[in-house]
Amino acid sequence: MSVTVFHNARIVDPSRNLDEIGTVITDGTAIIAAGSAALNQGAPEGATVIDCSGKAILPGLVDARVHIGEPGAEHRETIASASQAAAAGGVTSIIMMPDTDPVIDDVALVEFVLRTARDTAVVNVFPAAAITCGLEGKEMTEFGLLREAGAVAFTEGRKTIANSQTMRRALTYARDFGAVIDHVTQDPHLSATGVMNEGLFASWLGLSGIPREAELIPLERDLLLARLTRSNYHAATLSTAMSMQAIARAKADGAKVTAGASIASLSLNENDVGEYRTFFRLTPPLRAEEDRLAMVEALRDGTLDILVSSHDPQDVDTKRLPFADAEPGAIGLETLLSAALRLYHNGDVPLLRIVDALSSAPAKRFGLSAGTLAPGARADLILVDLEEPWVVHERDIRSRSKNTCFEGARLQGKVLQTLVAGRTVHQA
Repeated sequence: MSVTVFHNARIVDPSRNLDEIGTVITDGTAIIAAGSAALNQGAPEGATVIDCSGKAILPGLVDARVHIGEPGAEHRETIASASQAAAAGGVTSIIMMPDTDPVIDDVALVEFVLRTARDTAVVNVFPAAAITCGLEGKEMTEFGLLREAGAVAFTEGRKTIANSQTMRRALTYARDFGAVIDHVTQDPHLSATGVMNEGLFASWLGLSGIPREAELIPLERDLLLARLTRSNYHAATLSTAMSMQAIARAKADGAKVTAGASIASLSLNENDVGEYRTFFRLTPPLRAEEDRLAMVEALRDGTLDILVSSHDPQDVDTKRLPFADAEPGAIGLETLLSAALRLYHNGDVPLLRIVDALSSAPAKRFGLSAGTLAPGARADLILVDLEEPWVVHERDIRSRSKNTCFEGARLQGKVLQTLVAGRTVHQA
């Protein structure tokens, strides 16, 4: 048994409401102890002791929304390359979206993802399965079989189910099989021709806008159906103040709902689109500054539960186009933590709440054995210098695609080491 002692670190573990200077001890695969009292009995004989003064140890991050090109578009991203990018960003567990080619809508595809991840990935990969066959919004998939095979959630990926009866049926299935529906809410008709947030800036650029109501209308429907069916529902990538108000009301009414957002919605706004910068064409679109501030406030007060990267690799051919023709989406695994730490360094959100939204909260929501430094847990953890500045350069990106919103950005907070089950999978 190889014992490692990480000593004098700032330990941030939201699963135990812990933020203190102390020690983390691992036995090679699991955590033995973590906290200020971890060394009360002294270091185990023969242990490797690492001085972590000035550094922080966090649970490995859990990214609940990651799009990967395998199978079908391996030139954009493979499970292996996504896992390398994740490790560099401190993400030790990812939930993979089912919008691949073919769609992850049957047991064989779930097994393919798990097998490929086991053979090629350096982080934990959990597949989400499609709610409907082929993501067509019509025929339901086999929830029970998919859940048994290893699907941790059910989602339509980037799509929204338009038919309310289909959505009700999905929520009922999820309730019966103990699953979570993870759903993007964007009215396909109100957003059909839109490419950015509707408002003065879109008008100035001469671009079609997507109104905030395009997000709110299907969200309100879903929240009503979640209450009706008493189901576990997660609103995946919200972006507006109105949506946060709707979530707060639903929670107050006792609905079993949680809310998620891409870190881009809390760290960028519509002005970042600038002169038609296609790397900032996202789904949902970057909103106005007042929406961004409302999202930050919702994260602080707990209305917004989970932050994700919405990692969505796109190649040069789909991005180097006129803004309205470019594919939406940006990679984000490698910048998720550092972008979120902007909120900490600006004094907007406490560190414990940020780390919770990036680790413990998604792990709890989707039933994953992750997001904690509790004794006995798998040793998925990251060593971070919260203060170290770094600049995002395309040449350093591990992802196969380079469509980052943060090219050239100066971020603060760098992942120095990432461990998965006690094994180092990234070291800066």
